[in-house]
Amino acid sequence: MGIKKYTAYTPSRRNMTGSDFAEVTKKTPEKSLISSKNSIAGRNNQGKITVRHRGGGNRVKYRAIDFRRRKDDVPATVIGIEYDPNRTANIALISYADGEKSYILAPQGLTDGMKVMNGPKAEIRVGNCLPLSEIPVGTMVHNVELYPGKGGQLARTAGAGAQLMAKENGYATLRLPSGEMRMVPLTCRATIGVVGNIDHNLINYGKAGRVRHMGIRPHVRGSVMNPNDHPHGGGEGKAPVGRPGPVTPWGKPALGHTTRRRKSSDKLIIRRKNGRGLK
Repeated sequence: MGIKKYTAYTPSRRNMTGSDFAEVTKKTPEKSLISSKNSIAGRNNQGKITVRHRGGGNRVKYRAIDFRRRKDDVPATVIGIEYDPNRTANIALISYADGEKSYILAPQGLTDGMKVMNGPKAEIRVGNCLPLSEIPVGTMVHNVELYPGKGGQLARTAGAGAQLMAKENGYATLRLPSGEMRMVPLTCRATIGVVGNIDHNLINYGKAGRVRHMGIRPHVRGSVMNPNDHPHGGGEGKAPVGRPGPVTPWGKPALGHTTRRRKSSDKLIIRRKNGRGLK
């Protein structure tokens, strides 16, 4: 998918870019696979804001994506590639031989009329979903499961793909898009290929209004706040942080500080995304 530039008839549009939607072939979603989506504006079930800077935006419908891909040995035909407002990746509408329809993440190279299939007997072809035990070493995959049967959780964003590096002792070693090396059980499933819409990260929104349409409200830097509002605030002129490292408004370490607690799955992480091993 390419990037289009806008004519600069206002200052805000001078550097604005957007997707040309060249991969999208179907304009309207499948009614049987969409549902209403309420805007919670970053609030929990008590009505308290737990995630700041959320709210507003255009009303969108949720598309039910099949991340599990458990309908085995039934070929499906790609009907069309669609835009999904809930994610950066495009989605593909497929129709199985028995008439059932579902949405899957659209990998790069998947087009209308192509055949996809799930299960251990599927071919090593873009869009097919297989257990990691059946995928050759070196293959790029996406929508990777962490636990068998739970559905894909890794490498689902636009342009993402994990590389299968090794298979031994019942585990597959994957190199994730972040650079992290991690082991995943061989019984977990993954989809062949790299997620499409790879140019998404090159889009320049150009003005604040486009971000507001996505449901993101303005945020203010802590360094320009008062000391009673943020630990970075106060001081004469442009003052430094004034304490060891940047922190959140509540004094917790931020910007690069790991928040992962000790988990039993730590033993499956070979190398962190910063290139260093576990401590």
